[in-house]
Amino acid sequence: MRDAVGQLLPHLNGIEIDEVVDADFELVIVARVRSRQAVCRACAVLSSRVHSRYRRTLADAPVAGRPMRIVLWVRRFFCENAACPVMTFAEQVDGLTRRWSRVSEGLRRMLTAVGLALAGRAGARLAAALGMPASRHRLLRLVRALPDPPVGEVAVLGVDDFAVRRGHHYGTVLIDCETHRVVDLLPGRDAGPLTAWLQQHPAPRVICRDRASAYAEAGRTGAPEAVQVADRFHLWQNLAAAVERCTAQHKSCLDEPDEPDEPDEASAEQPSPAAVAEPTGAMAERRRAHHALVHELLAQGAGFRQIARHLGWSHHTVSRYAHAATWQEMMVGQKVRPSLVDPFKPYLSRRINEGCLKATTLQREIRAQGFAGSYAILRKFVEQYRGKPDLTSPRRPPSVRQVAGWICRRPDDLADRDTEQLQAILERCPELRAAAELVRSFADMLTHLRGQQLTAWIAAAEAAALPGITKFATGLTADLDAVTAGLTLPFSSGPVEGNVNRIKMLKRQMYGRAGFDLLRKRVLLT
Repeated sequence: MRDAVGQLLPHLNGIEIDEVVDADFELVIVARVRSRQAVCRACAVLSSRVHSRYRRTLADAPVAGRPMRIVLWVRRFFCENAACPVMTFAEQVDGLTRRWSRVSEGLRRMLTAVGLALAGRAGARLAAALGMPASRHRLLRLVRALPDPPVGEVAVLGVDDFAVRRGHHYGTVLIDCETHRVVDLLPGRDAGPLTAWLQQHPAPRVICRDRASAYAEAGRTGAPEAVQVADRFHLWQNLAAAVERCTAQHKSCLDEPDEPDEPDEASAEQPSPAAVAEPTGAMAERRRAHHALVHELLAQGAGFRQIARHLGWSHHTVSRYAHAATWQEMMVGQKVRPSLVDPFKPYLSRRINEGCLKATTLQREIRAQGFAGSYAILRKFVEQYRGKPDLTSPRRPPSVRQVAGWICRRPDDLADRDTEQLQAILERCPELRAAAELVRSFADMLTHLRGQQLTAWIAAAEAAALPGITKFATGLTADLDAVTAGLTLPFSSGPVEGNVNRIKMLKRQMYGRAGFDLLRKRVLLT
């Protein structure tokens, strides 16, 4: 029997089992410690003088899915060392007990593993299903009590920030870029915590970071001998934002030039704006009467609140009728608020009666007169005077973001249609063509690690005087050494970005309720 127990439950080899009780929902083992002596916890001197005995109850790992409890009789000994500050001490069983603990070491390890994997509530549900019930608070206490893993020497250190609570609290994650191991999590994303960490640990040879000035300052202060490398991903991201700003400054070049309008038979047969049928029906009559009533009360000097109380309507409904110039505007599908097209309706009506139903042409004409609305607003106005949507009208011009994306993408990855549109835009706009050439040369420098060409590229970008791109080039000079290293050395912050995504996953797994200390433990130990 003893041999079988020793093989199945090796952590119980240090105790003598007196009785096994099969309770309703658990197994209970009554046992005592086998050894005749114990070691003092303070001075490590053996003692055999027994002071007293008492009973300890330990929750142990489940057996066949059933919880197990150990009732252990232990002794308290006198310390034989007269110089020891401890008068008495309780005996402990290696691998089974520790001071003040009510769970065995095996169960502690299992609950800790569950807490690391699933945290509080989910971990408590799984632990109960496995026969080792524990509250979520116990699981979190076990995780928080774990020691931090050793940092060791880190040759290539990756640094980036992450959001503990987006827009409010941030932290800094440190990665060993060679092993992809998370080294530490620091509160805040300013220079102070990172500087202190670098001064307390062996200095790395290389620091991979984004272009944040706080991390650059921390690297110079905490590890002045380390080579700082600006991450290529962030460099390309900054360049893409600069290209988008440059494209926005030349938005007029994105639209294809229109051919002269020639009224065809279909357009000649379209009804004039004045000939559009007036709404009819019961709803139209109600809207007509309500509109007349509201404007009559307004003419008598009543305010919106008085009219709303008198008619039993909401303030919003009264306001809509009051601001509608005609009752037709209150019909479904009509704009309630004044439109940006309204001041130009007389001119548009004349042009539509002449047969011009091309929204792009009308937009260009009224824009010269001060129209500040969008193409969509004008197109919607023109559509109501067409018998059916004009499927032959030219496509809407590509957006600024689309064109910026085409410029920053590999030419081989573009669809044929996108390539044709981009080529047409670059032929119409020499500034965007110059921007595209600068982007291609920077991409070649970034892809093939030709950082020695950076100074010449910056000079060319500044000479081009392109909005956005010139400012980007000037900004590179403020961090020139790190950018040059990023475009020359093979190191990058790719592992850092991957671990930032893992941090986000762990945050969402805990529903954003984890404190920084708990999040740090789970990131470091899982």
